This record gives sequence, C-alpha cells and structure tokens, in this order.
Amino acid sequence: MLSNPSAAGAGDDRPQVRPRAEGWTQQTTEDGRPLLQFKQPRVAQPRTHLADLTLAERQERVKELGLPAFRAKQLSTHYFVHHTSDPERMTDLPAAQRGTLVAEMFPPLLTEVRRLTTDNGDTIKFLWRLFDGALVESVLMRYPGRVTLCVSSQAGCGMNCPFCATGQNGLTRNMSTAEIVEQVVRANQVIAEGALGGRRRDGGHDADRVTNIVFMGMGEPLANYKRVIAAVRRMVDPAPEGLGMSARHITVSTVGLVPAINRLADEGIPVTFALSLHAPDDELRDELIPVNSRWKADEAIDAAYGYFAKTGRRVSIEYALIKDMNDHAWRADLLAEKLNARGRGWVHVNPIPLNPTPGSIWTSSEPDVTREFVDRLNAAGIPTTLRDTRGKEIDGACGQLAAEGDEEQDASVTAPDGGRTGPADTIDLRG
Repeated sequence: MLSNPSAAGAGDDRPQVRPRAEGWTQQTTEDGRPLLQFKQPRVAQPRTHLADLTLAERQERVKELGLPAFRAKQLSTHYFVHHTSDPERMTDLPAAQRGTLVAEMFPPLLTEVRRLTTDNGDTIKFLWRLFDGALVESVLMRYPGRVTLCVSSQAGCGMNCPFCATGQNGLTRNMSTAEIVEQVVRANQVIAEGALGGRRRDGGHDADRVTNIVFMGMGEPLANYKRVIAAVRRMVDPAPEGLGMSARHITVSTVGLVPAINRLADEGIPVTFALSLHAPDDELRDELIPVNSRWKADEAIDAAYGYFAKTGRRVSIEYALIKDMNDHAWRADLLAEKLNARGRGWVHVNPIPLNPTPGSIWTSSEPDVTREFVDRLNAAGIPTTLRDTRGKEIDGACGQLAAEGDEEQDASVTAPDGGRTGPADTIDLRG
C-alpha cells in the first residue's frame, strides 16, 4: 500500500490501488526499473519535405532544381494556404515543371489507413501509415467556434507509463517536422471536404480550418524537441511561409522532462504549456509516471512555474482521475498546497476522467469522488475545470491512442485521391 501522509482527518478511507501494467509486459531495465527511451533508435527518416524547411531554405532548394526562387513561395501557398500538394491544382506553375517540383518538394508522408467517426460526426480519429510502415494517430474535434486537432509527435512513446496505450510497445521513432505538420494540412483538407460534422445550428460561427493544436497524441513531444519546435514554427509562421496559426492556440504537453521545459520557456513562442502530473506525491508518481525517477514532481512543478514566470502564459496541469489510485481527497489538498506555494494565478488544473475499462484497475473515478476532487481544488483558489473526454466511443480520447492496425481491415480500405482521404466508420474510442 502507498502511504497517505495526510489521512488523519481527511475523511477518505478508500483503498489505495497501485499502478501496474495490464494486458502487456512493461519493458524494464536490468535492475527492474521501467525502461525510459529518450533517444530514438537509429532508423531512417522520410525524405526532406517542403514543411521541413524554412522559406529561405525552400528558395535555395528550388534554385538547386534550376528554377527561380519565387517558385518556393508559390509552392508554400499551395501547401499552407490551399492545403494541397496536387500538381494538377498548381496552375500558376509551368506545366512541364510541376511534376518535378512536387516530386522533389512533397514526398509522400502520411497514408490514411482508417478513419473512425463518432455518431454525431464532430470527432474523427485518423490512423496514418508513415513511409516506413510505422502507424500513428491523430484526432480532429469540432467545438463551437473552433476546431482542435490532437497531433502525434512520435511513433510510439518511450516514457513507458503503465496506464497509457501508446507506450505499450515503446518508441519506434521520432516523427519528422513535416510529418507532424502534415497531420494539420490533411485535417484541413478533411474540413474543406465537409467531412467534419457537429456544426452549430444556432447561427454561431463555425471554424473552417484547424484553429487549435494540442500535442497530446502519440509520443512525448519534448523527447522530440527539435522537430516539434520546428513544427510549431511552421504552424505559427504567417502564411504562406506557414499556417498562420496563433501560438496561444497551440498546447505542448509533457510528462515532465525538466531541462526541455526550461528550454521551451526560452524559445520566445507563447504556446500554452501543459504538465501531465497525475499525482502530486512522488511515492505514487514514481510508479505512475516512470520519468519521475529522473525529475521529481516538485522539480516538474518548479519548471512549469518557471515557464509561467518567463512567458506570462498560464500553465495547465493535466490530471487523469483514476479510481482509488490518485483521486483521494488528500491528494487534491496536496496538489493545491504545492501549486499555491509557488503563487496565485499562474496555473489551471484540468482533471480528466480516465476512460473506463470494465474490470480493470485503470478506470474512471466515481462521480462523487470526481466532484469532491474538483471542489477541493477550486475551494483552495486553484481554477479547475473537468475536461471533456471527447472521442471515447472511437478510442480517440486521452491515453487511448495505440495505432493498432488490423491487417485484414487495412487491406480492404480503399483510400481515394491517392490516399488523401478514406472511408469513415462509426466506432468506439478505446486504445
């Protein structure tokens, strides 16, 4: 049993469930500790794509191909503004050179394998195959006035958290800058085709492209730091150099890689920063989040506060509420105490009901327990909002992205338009 340092008078005598892997064997080191993979294996990366390059680098590349530099801006407009790499739509380019330009600047990155859509159509989960056969997922969600895309940054994940479906097979490789950006471009294509439902019926505004990005898909973003930051720059660069998105509408999440958090604070890009904490006490977090063996909860919280102090951007604390494991009232009190000790007004807590699995230790907190947890944080002056678990029915909610491919089903998927789009099915969000 894990100890309860404040059980006296807490009025919470529920059992303490310990984390453990279910249905899979957690990778461990020789001394029995959960294996952490901070570096990707030595594997091939995709060919250089236009989105891997800055505008100046694109101009140099175009000149190497024997064409004037201004063609780079035209290509960038097609990709970042019109969301296409189809040479037939690039009528402002010389017909004799289109094929060469597209082949050199837009090598294939993502092939759609499967598309799952919720009954009301407002959430779509994509399964993508990368050039080397690796599988990743992204989730597209419509909300009133905005469209959010949850993107992946790695194929697999090396953080080995026992409750997360993505980490069960370890890290395959980092995704390239362009592979990350391509998820946004392909999502914008889907929106333009009218495939994302859930539109408002009250006459209010509906976004016609992705407006918000959350790096909460597969992988640990800060373990792929250089490529993730380059992708963020492509997202915020003004069109046509990039997608022209607001940095404030981009959320970068981490389980607590402290040196990378500090580095992110120095980038000068005012993204929203989210720390996936999930436990305020090291005794539980060591088992729940294996990277806590490197950087303890207080170190991660200190780094999060440092991000706020340097950027002025309020930080989010992500906290998956797991029945009888981390949802005890005393942990809400301890979390509030630790956050308030660093000041007021710098942080917002997002508790997330874990997606329930019948008979598993990994299941969501009871509603009354959830309410008490949220109420205790709010009463302590910590702004707290219970987060929407959008996409559960199609295994697209937090912690459910596993990129599992059914080869028989994959073989039967016919993706029209060269793999750019695919069939939509209705499903259940569980990974």
